[in-house]
Amino acid sequence: MEAQIQGILVDIHSRESYPAEVIIENRRIKSIERIARAEGRYILPGFIDAHVHIESSLLVPKNFSRIAVQHGTVAIVSDPHEIANVCGVEGVDFMIENGEKSEVKFFWTAPSCVPATSFETSGANLNPEAIDALLNNQSVVALGEMMNYPGVINGEAEVLQKIEASKRNGKPVDGHIPGIGGEELKSYVSAGITTDHECATLEEAVEKIGLGMKILIREGSSAKNFDALISLMETFPDEVMLCSDDLHTDDLIKGHINLLVKRALKGGFNFFDVIRAVSLNPVLHYNLPVGLLRVGDSADFIVVDNLTDLSVAETWINGSKVFDSQFRMMKDDLKLTAHVNTFNAAPVNRKELDVEINGSNFKVITVSEGSIITGCEVFEVGNDLENTLRENNILKLFVKDRYNNGVPSKAFVKGFGPLRGAIASTIAHDSHNIICVGDNADDCVQAINSLVETKGGIAFVSGSVREILPLPVGGLMSDKDAQFVAEYYEKIIRLTHQHGCILKSPLMTLSFLALPVIPSLKLTDKGLFDVNKFSFTDLFVQ
Repeated sequence: MEAQIQGILVDIHSRESYPAEVIIENRRIKSIERIARAEGRYILPGFIDAHVHIESSLLVPKNFSRIAVQHGTVAIVSDPHEIANVCGVEGVDFMIENGEKSEVKFFWTAPSCVPATSFETSGANLNPEAIDALLNNQSVVALGEMMNYPGVINGEAEVLQKIEASKRNGKPVDGHIPGIGGEELKSYVSAGITTDHECATLEEAVEKIGLGMKILIREGSSAKNFDALISLMETFPDEVMLCSDDLHTDDLIKGHINLLVKRALKGGFNFFDVIRAVSLNPVLHYNLPVGLLRVGDSADFIVVDNLTDLSVAETWINGSKVFDSQFRMMKDDLKLTAHVNTFNAAPVNRKELDVEINGSNFKVITVSEGSIITGCEVFEVGNDLENTLRENNILKLFVKDRYNNGVPSKAFVKGFGPLRGAIASTIAHDSHNIICVGDNADDCVQAINSLVETKGGIAFVSGSVREILPLPVGGLMSDKDAQFVAEYYEKIIRLTHQHGCILKSPLMTLSFLALPVIPSLKLTDKGLFDVNKFSFTDLFVQ
């Protein structure tokens, strides 16, 4: 097969643009010839998302891919950490196989922390031998984010064995160490950790770059660090990449890495530095077989109508046009013949959600818009706990082990607003137990039990109002197309807002309230957890 493309070619290597004719043969670029004139279209390297958890989109890789290519994405480095915590190697294999049926070039990292910690119940355990086997897969390009930074710093044998397995296979190790600096950070990096996508401040990022780390500037549906970190593009252009990390379907439909590229260009940053950050930099760091518009490269590129809006006219991958804005060259949805899942929880009853008061004061997890970092406030119980909760817009929070049958753990949370009803989900990083927030136990019981019945999903309940989005693939992803998932997801979000929730992305915020590696106060199925002290803590205090 041979194809011929003409346009203004953006050469990120010579840092120039010129009229050119590109000849494609056998999936690769056979030749690039300068020509006298070419108008109306620009040929660029395709965009690469350097770190994402596909599961957070609620879509399987194939259906994620069908939307991503419309935004100029040609390759994705994905950490299947979420499905691995639910289904182990079987879940990772599902993602790899499904990704192979996709238009986008999917690359994977071997999930390093399954289970993430011992402070929550997980559905699987990937030991060093399992990690080594995964790293031998050609599509696995790195060891996934090493969230167990205390294990690295303290030299835990199993943690170091996984890092050594990655080094032995010639693959980098992704990092995850939010808010840690000084000697602890030096110890972490010296173990062989090469990237971090958890920086919240410029000072934190600069310190990490100084130690040799690459910084992935993240802008997802909940965690948003672009504005705080984008100036790194000017001072350290070769040390940064862009990523989405966690991106819900409704946001994916609006845009992907292309939106970050446009924001960076609008901010006045050098055009070639920006494009290299989403193409050359990840290709070099992860050794990706993705074309960069050179003779002999795989024919992976995009065609846009201008260099300001970057409206994608065509996306080419492996020499095939997988997207055309005029003809919408997309294939039919992949029909899944089998799902992977692990779900053994039984329904809860009203009494199991009762809170036993054993102190005059109680701790409350506090949340804020656009951040996965939580705070802690202490309130007096007063004469009537329920009245104290109502007066302060404090909601009840529950986490139920989905892998076994037990009584839910209990806490309180503030920041969702005066929500009337309950939101429940089986997306609860990292172990994905059932998490539920609500103002009354009756609605919480109904919301939790609806997910037990469907074996995974997202639910909203307020009296007679009940909506459920089933997620049969690991309790994390739908087998439906992106449009269906986005519309249903947005419907549930609207219901939460109509019933008093003030957070723009309440489901994303909820999903991180059980994550015991992000400061500062979280709730796992085993109890209330102080991340700063890395230990469990009492809900009530004197």
